[in-house]
Amino acid sequence: MAWLVLVGLLIALAYGSRAASGKPSPQVLYEWSTAVGGLVQDAILLFLVLVIAGFDRQLLAWRAPRSWPAALKLVAVVLVATYAFEIVYSAVVHPGNEQGLTPSHWEPSHAAAYAVNGLVICLWVPFVEETTYRGLGYSLLAPFGQAPAILTVGILFGLSHGLLVTLPVIAAFGCILAYVRSKTDSVVPGMLLHGTFNLIALVFAVL
Repeated sequence: MAWLVLVGLLIALAYGSRAASGKPSPQVLYEWSTAVGGLVQDAILLFLVLVIAGFDRQLLAWRAPRSWPAALKLVAVVLVATYAFEIVYSAVVHPGNEQGLTPSHWEPSHAAAYAVNGLVICLWVPFVEETTYRGLGYSLLAPFGQAPAILTVGILFGLSHGLLVTLPVIAAFGCILAYVRSKTDSVVPGMLLHGTFNLIALVFAVL
């Protein structure tokens, strides 16, 4: 399956890059090149996903949810559940800032670059990742059963970030996003949830 090969390559690249280069600099979101790199990298990924999907919007789940009120309520509930799990896990394991993307302090002189990186992380990245995993990925795996599809998509999503200690948190978040996709029949609520999660992390990182 082409999608599994693509995701497998993403996982190999993520862990290979982390092993070769280590954790990114905590200043990375203050650099304009990070935003440009993110846009280009995810644009390539999106193009490959679209090709694999045959540009089929149904496979990508680019559609409105069955009910917006129900979808928004679900997003609010699972967002709270995500943070509850993260708090408990962090208290037990103490993973720290393993991903290394958030800065250690605020630098006003780099505010513009941080804001642009924030837009990429909160809008572009959730759009591409939800299309890749909860859109095409879930659609291809759903015939094997809802629960296996949710778990597989979540675990592969977690692995694609190339982390170890924080892997359970990201994989759990991936499963939650897949659950939202299964209940709403759309990737749009997941994009909203994903973007909100990233936005909160970026804001609290510099407070």
